[in-house]
Amino acid sequence: PIPGRCSYFVERKKRFCKMIPAPGKRFCGEHGQQEEENERKRIPCPLDPKHTVYEDQLQKHLKKCNSREKPKPVYFVQDINAGLKDVSEIPEKQVPISSLSKEELQNLIIKLKKACNGLELCLKDQILSHQALQEALNDPKNGESAFKHLKQQASILGNLEKLHLLGPGRCFVEFGAGRGKLSHWVYAALQSAENVQFLLVERATTRFKIDGKHKRKDSVFERLQVDIQHLCLKKVPVLEKKKLPVVGIGKHLCGAATDLALRCLVESYTTCCDGENEEPAPKRSRNDKTEVASNNSDDNEHNKEDCKPVAGIVIALCCHHKCDWTHYVGREFFKSLGLGPVEFHYFQRMSSWATCGMREITAKVSTSQESEDQTNDTEEHEQTFSKTESGADTSQGILSVEERKEIGCLCKLLIDYGRIEYLQQRGYKAALQYYTESAVSLENVLLTAVPSPALLPE
Repeated sequence: PIPGRCSYFVERKKRFCKMIPAPGKRFCGEHGQQEEENERKRIPCPLDPKHTVYEDQLQKHLKKCNSREKPKPVYFVQDINAGLKDVSEIPEKQVPISSLSKEELQNLIIKLKKACNGLELCLKDQILSHQALQEALNDPKNGESAFKHLKQQASILGNLEKLHLLGPGRCFVEFGAGRGKLSHWVYAALQSAENVQFLLVERATTRFKIDGKHKRKDSVFERLQVDIQHLCLKKVPVLEKKKLPVVGIGKHLCGAATDLALRCLVESYTTCCDGENEEPAPKRSRNDKTEVASNNSDDNEHNKEDCKPVAGIVIALCCHHKCDWTHYVGREFFKSLGLGPVEFHYFQRMSSWATCGMREITAKVSTSQESEDQTNDTEEHEQTFSKTESGADTSQGILSVEERKEIGCLCKLLIDYGRIEYLQQRGYKAALQYYTESAVSLENVLLTAVPSPALLPE
């Protein structure tokens, strides 16, 4: 280096820096700081190893790190909707379907078909629409992907209206809300309604939220950033204050999230669970369908003013291959059919065949469109299967694509009937129906439930 000049070698210029450093310093202001940083050690953040921090600034970083544990909201109750508490019932890790022998796979299919005997296999078409979405549906600026989502949202609103759930004095709880599109359209349909509340439940931070655009005195949007597994609706301040009947809604509520949402609505909320350590309502036998969730008449009278029943549930189902025996609400239904966690594990994996069999055909038509749908709208979950789920079994040469599709549909139906049975045992009139064409969405089954007359407030 030139005497009296900066001692930092500038690699890009192949020479030393010509800046004059401060008295007693070897480097100029810029390169002195850079050299100092090069000598400082960076370590993984103990709260989240995906990012690093200077070791000498660790304590300061921990106080402001985005991954630090934040104070829990009042409606957070650990595992209140989780379901299974008995560790002995939790299934051990099972071998993948592709590793099963031909005989084992055939035995599973025999069990499946036997379990489905007596079930209504042909669901009713309930493809409806709603005036609130007509302008958007007729807008030529919407692409194919947006049009498909609008058709689904319109049908969900149509079904809500048919069940007399669209009206004033309601709190709409959208589970797995994402950007809040479904609540947006419910809001649009209830422009003139008074005393309407929206709770949007989403565990992840979401960008481009639509609910942020809506401000109205009698219709308030509130986001609950919490996993459904830990959500106690009874403790949500706005429900404690207004005591509105709840309508649970969801579009493509993925896998186990549906079971968590159902338990959240009909157990931890409807039964007015007080205190963080209370157990959810006890399960009822299959012959107890006429009973309602509040069997204790004294407690029911005491809580009548504090807790109204859920007015209705309308959820578009999705991703049965992501269901979990631990959270599944239909375990008693499976046990009554002589099935258990092992069969459930394989059936929920095989349920992906219902859509993966079709994907081999649709992928040839428009692979680029599938990618666009995934990128533009993460609400659509039907494209999220791995290769092992979709095609590993064909190498055995046991089943054709059409046979796999049929078996996959039976698996989905059996899992869904467990949910229907769960709701019926708790005094709800529940049903499954097709709410849109398979060309619009392969995940086209809608679960609806309204309280039986015994649950309705007088």
